[in-house]
Amino acid sequence: MKATYDSRTDTLSIVLKADGRVAESDEDKPGVILDYDEEGNLISLEILDASKRVTEARRIEFETVG
Repeated sequence: MKATYDSRTDTLSIVLKADGRVAESDEDKPGVILDYDEEGNLISLEILDASKRVTEARRIEFETVG
């Protein structure tokens, strides 16, 4: 899994499956783009105007439980 924030475009991208090929993209809600593979699995998402939608877009915290 990889998360990238581009301050120039104010876009947050989260890739869930690095080797997945995008077969379909859907803007589920305005400014939130979901990418799916051929089997319908979510492989990535992109958040436009991220600084307005995400707390501290330049900072990420990752935690595993269990």
